[in-house]
Amino acid sequence: MRRPDPGFSTRLARSAQEVEAAQHLRYRVFVQELGSDGPMVDHAAQLERDRFDPYFDHLLLLDEHRGDTLRDQVVGVYRLLTEEGAARIGQFYSEDEYDLTVLHQSGRRLLELGRSCLASDVRGGMGMYVLWSALSDYVAERGIELLFGTASFHGTDLGALAEPLSLLHHRHLAPPDLRVRSRQEAFGPADVLPEDRIDRAAAMRAVPALIKGYLRLGGYVGEGAFVDHAFNTTDVCLILDTARMTEAQARLYGTPK
Repeated sequence: MRRPDPGFSTRLARSAQEVEAAQHLRYRVFVQELGSDGPMVDHAAQLERDRFDPYFDHLLLLDEHRGDTLRDQVVGVYRLLTEEGAARIGQFYSEDEYDLTVLHQSGRRLLELGRSCLASDVRGGMGMYVLWSALSDYVAERGIELLFGTASFHGTDLGALAEPLSLLHHRHLAPPDLRVRSRQEAFGPADVLPEDRIDRAAAMRAVPALIKGYLRLGGYVGEGAFVDHAFNTTDVCLILDTARMTEAQARLYGTPK
């Protein structure tokens, strides 16, 4: 992986210890900060993990000048699942929440993104850009055409999230050939408010930074939200079609058109 910023390095996890360092950062962010939980969360060891971890590539953002241990040095994580990995486990992670039939039928190379997080003191700087630059290399090397994955709003109160969810639905809904749909058993309607009743500025402020980043790259959202009570989140499915990215968006992402 290239090193686009002198303060960070990136690489795919290459040992069980590096995967555990990624799971520890996930624990700090998703469990301690956001109140998530799950059947495989190890509170004693402070690891957020699940049954999908062995099938994913774990992209790490490291600051090797921070502390003496991997747990100190891993300050950012992306979890990446190729079609080959999904075939080994029998599904993509997102298929527990969204019907991905239209993506499977597209005949295009798919990559699922998930568990993206940064240490709290790295947010708002170059950290996410550095991770995206490394992700760009990964995508180019494997000929990936469609990227997708769930991203979360904190909390499960759809009423409190009505404005940002409605804004995403009205302004960023995926075209029919990419429009995945939240599974019926936990379907949360995203078009709660008509567009003319949305305070767009306030709604966009309520959209998490990760989601806004994908929108700037030309990303879309699927239909409906998924209410995940175990994780204490409301999830949307994001889809990024590299063929539809504008030249400016491609430069931001780091992938030449």
